Amino acid sequence: MANFTPVSALIGGALIGLSATILLLVHGRVAGIAGLFGETLRGRGHKGDGAYRAAFLVGMLAAGLVLRALRPASFVDTPASLPIVVVAGLLVGFGTRLGNGCTSGHGVCGLSRLSKRSLVATMTFMATAGATVFVVHHVLGGSAR
Repeated sequence: MANFTPVSALIGGALIGLSATILLLVHGRVAGIAGLFGETLRGRGHKGDGAYRAAFLVGMLAAGLVLRALRPASFVDTPASLPIVVVAGLLVGFGTRLGNGCTSGHGVCGLSRLSKRSLVATMTFMATAGATVFVVHHVLGGSAR
């Protein structure tokens, strides 16, 4: 939170909301990143959806690369070791499957559609994140290195 700026957070949030809205209005699909990525890798989804899924994912990657080129100070090294990052990634993948969606699918798109299931999922994500931070920093006494 040391480099938090409300203006950039507001602009980023508005752009995420705009892209999710456009995807829903144009394609009738929810912008759940885990689902888009998983369906693209497995070649699943509705017939003819491959192009928009691939374009959405390539656009996200391209935006990150452009930001990295224009503002490299925006990126910092993770304080966690590679094994911790791998375990965390696997746990996120498991949780995404267990919750039938990720934070973007439930938290951004589901809540905006007033989905009760997404409300419960998002509250679960947030409570789990808070508990994880508490355990890592106050019980284990470190920064997950």
